[in-house]
Amino acid sequence: MEQLTVKAYGTEGALLNRFNTLSRMDIERNTPKADEVLIDILYCGVCHSDLHQVRNDWNNTVYPCVPGHEIIGKVIQAGTGVSKFKVGDVVGVGCMVDSCGSCPSCKQGEENYCQGPVSWTATYNGYMKPDGSKFNTFGGYSTSVVVKESFVLRIPDALDIKAAAPILCAGVTTYSPLRHWNIQAGSTVGVVGIGGLGHMAVKLARAMGATVTAITTTEAKRQAALALGAHQVIVSTDTKIMKQHEATFDFILATVPDEFDLNPYVSLLKHDGAIVTVGLLAPYKSALSNMEVAFQRRSISGSLIGSIQETQEVLDFCAEHGIKPDVEMIAMQDINEAFDRMQKEDVRFRFVIDMQSLKNEN
Repeated sequence: MEQLTVKAYGTEGALLNRFNTLSRMDIERNTPKADEVLIDILYCGVCHSDLHQVRNDWNNTVYPCVPGHEIIGKVIQAGTGVSKFKVGDVVGVGCMVDSCGSCPSCKQGEENYCQGPVSWTATYNGYMKPDGSKFNTFGGYSTSVVVKESFVLRIPDALDIKAAAPILCAGVTTYSPLRHWNIQAGSTVGVVGIGGLGHMAVKLARAMGATVTAITTTEAKRQAALALGAHQVIVSTDTKIMKQHEATFDFILATVPDEFDLNPYVSLLKHDGAIVTVGLLAPYKSALSNMEVAFQRRSISGSLIGSIQETQEVLDFCAEHGIKPDVEMIAMQDINEAFDRMQKEDVRFRFVIDMQSLKNEN
């Protein structure tokens, strides 16, 4: 099969400290098969999991690693069997590019919970559960990508394509549990962590009609959270305020990407309330106290990205309700500085890479 040489930024090994950096490399992509499209990448969001993956924080990274799974681009070639898209269409690619297609989850339209031997195929880093074969995929920190049409999303005309990329991960990762737990008008929702995922959760829950409370560890995020649409803000380090809000929430979405203690938030749930963690692929910092869970029949759960159908839904929902992520545009050459700033929480709220900067690089 004919190969395409593509410009990219990635790493051959784990980025262990700020002196290890992503650097320019060339990668090879196959030309599109009958059911695939070739996408010229225009913009790519920078997700916190990009940072985790390049550092091998989850002990599953396949190198070389080219991150990026919040991709907005334009179709420049379509396979002979492609029927959903045509050359010139503006499209998106999120966290997945394939799945087994035959397990119960896939047949139900929940590819994100694929039960095949290696789960779904990630947009970068190969299989979600690497099987030792070193099978790899390369992500959106590159000038183009080839994707099966069934894993490509339509970008509504009403969306600003310069800001839309984070909807493909941060958007659907928060939309999926909000929809699954039936958040609607009258629901009381708490959002823990006001970062890349959390800021989208606040906007989405508010648009669904919920009363939304932002829960943060720092007073400095109060005004930003209110500007996003939160009805109120709780600073979780204030034990008196936390006590006052016990048993007040139907649902809490915890978006913290690193280890944290879940216990202080459980008592905020009402009887039969649920707390769901997203973005955390690590143990909780402390063991859970089952007493707080059991006494009010509270539920603790998790949620992993969203299906292709849900991703299209959230794109359409954002277009309908005028929702867009708050982003800071950067050049590809600034990605290492962006990683440093992300670790310091010095971004409001998502970086997006203008891929023209990479195309212009010699």
